[in-house]
Order: sequence, then C-alpha cells, then structure tokens
Amino acid sequence: MNPPFIDNRFIRRFSLSTPVALAPMALATGGELAAACARAGALALVGGGYGDLEWTQREYSGAVNLLGDDAAALARLGCGFISWKLEEDRSALDWLLDQPHRPAAVMLSFGDPSRFGRILSDQGIPVICQIQTIAQLPAAVEAGASVIVAQGCEAGGHGMNAFEGRSTFTLVPEMADWLARHAPEIILLAAGGIADGRGLAASMMLGADGALIGSRLWASQESMAAASAKHASLAASGDDTARTGIFDILRRKNWPEQFDFRAIRNRLHEKWEQRIDELRTSPEAAIEDYLEGVRTEDYDRAHITVGEAIGLINEILPAEQVIENINREAARLLAGEALDKQPE
Repeated sequence: MNPPFIDNRFIRRFSLSTPVALAPMALATGGELAAACARAGALALVGGGYGDLEWTQREYSGAVNLLGDDAAALARLGCGFISWKLEEDRSALDWLLDQPHRPAAVMLSFGDPSRFGRILSDQGIPVICQIQTIAQLPAAVEAGASVIVAQGCEAGGHGMNAFEGRSTFTLVPEMADWLARHAPEIILLAAGGIADGRGLAASMMLGADGALIGSRLWASQESMAAASAKHASLAASGDDTARTGIFDILRRKNWPEQFDFRAIRNRLHEKWEQRIDELRTSPEAAIEDYLEGVRTEDYDRAHITVGEAIGLINEILPAEQVIENINREAARLLAGEALDKQPE
C-alpha cells in the first residue's frame, strides 16, 4: 500500500513532492547531491557557502547540467550562502543572478540578511533566512524572507554558539507562534537533529512546514564529503559530537564570535578543549597536526562535520533513497499509522 501523501504550503509553493530541503553544506552539497535531491522532489540548495566563485560556478552549473531537460527538478534547484562572507565578496552571488537558470530560492545564513535579501527580493527570487534565536526573527522578516529556517544547536557544522544556542524542539514551536502572530504568510522549516521521518513528522507537529536536512544527506552517496569520513561517522553517536570553535581555529576560519561549529569530538579536539585561548594565541603546531590528518584521512585529527543526528544514521545510501525513506515514514506517522521502526 502506498504511504499517505503529504501536502502543505511549502510543498505547493516550491512544487515539491516532500516537505524537505537539502541543507547547502559548504564543500559537501555539490552539484551531484543537489541534482539527486531535486529529482527526489526536495528543494535542493547547492552549498555556495563561503562564496568561492569557481566552486559555485562548477557545482551549480553541474547540477543544472545533470538535471538537463527535467524542468520540474530544475525548478527545485537553488543555492545557499554565508551572509558575512558575501559582505566580503559577493562575486558568486552576482554570477548566480546572471545565469539563465533562475534559482528556486537562495538561502542566507549567519549574518545580517537585509542587504542581500533586498537584492534577491527585487529580482523575485524567494529568500530563505536561517536563524537561531527569536531575537533574529524581526530582521529576517524585514529582509523579505519567504522561508525561515529555525536552526537548533543539535545541527552539524556552524550554528549559534553552545552558550546561546537553542534546542530545535523548543525553538521551532516558539518561532511558529511568533510567525503566526506577526507574519503568518512566511513558511517555517526546522533544522538540527532531523535525520528520519520521525524527526520530520515531529517538526511538523511542532508547527514547521518541513525540514532542512543536513547530516543525513551529508552521509549519502552523492555528498562531496570524503568516503572515508562518511564511513567513519557511522561508528559515532550523538554523544560523540561537540560544538566549539576549535576546528574553525584549526582551519583558519574567522567566524563571528556568536557562531561555532559542531563536529565529531576526536582526539585532536579533546586535546584543546580546556586550552582554547592557548590555541587561539599559538595555533601553528596544532594546525599542522590537523592538516596532516586531513592529508592522510586520519579522523583522530581531521574533523568530521556532523550533528547530533549522526547516531540515527547507519548506512550510506543514495540521496533519493534517503528522501524517499524520510518522506514515507513521516507521511505514515502524520496519518496516525504506527511504525515498526527498524534500523536503516
């Protein structure tokens, strides 16, 4: 028997077949992963991330080429950028806006969205603003957001720092209530800790219209993450991740102070957890140790960017299969069907 069909305003607004958006993960969400997710009926956002022009050109164009004459899938293809990096260099965004293929949406994360939100809105391109606190909501609405992503601190990669971060479970309904009072037309997506249909269904029960999914699609066959990193991550549970600024220091990424980075808590991370000020002051030897780990794919030293949901991930599957599994399970739960949950 076919599972119940999910239908809501997020699906209708972007001509989707599932209330799922692919997180635009820097250096992981390339053209192949985005194309697979678009074909699967999700909103697929290429990881423009740090705004590297050459990378964005290659991967976004690659997704367009892979989708070919599949007009429906092409209409689900967009991109995401880090707002504070666009302030330094907007060439990748300018290139994107000059392309024949009009992005389905552009996501702005980590910084003031107002300047670039206006540029996108003026061209009729839907703006997705990823935020982490209730205090950020008015600015996102003022920037013209069509979609707001409520990112909990369970998320992998960058997010609000460990001191100020909010749990997805409480952040989503609070944002849903605020939007219902102040901007009911804006679509709300949940992010952070969502890796299966249970998480998607729970997000929707809490008031979200869908979910932005990162770690589960990072651990897919089409992700650009190293195969060795993906397979190594399967041994981890959510307990094995931590959110700090350590890997940003080791990678020489000068992120604003309010944001830090969740990854697997490996040996190198543990070495510096009580000595972060020392690491900031004299990072050279630690950086060399880290870079050697990257070169040799030694994940006691190199980072693996996943969130707390890693403990729910047991297989490296094709992205289309991941999305199909999530959608089927969520649809059945939302329809009130009981599930005999089995590991992936």
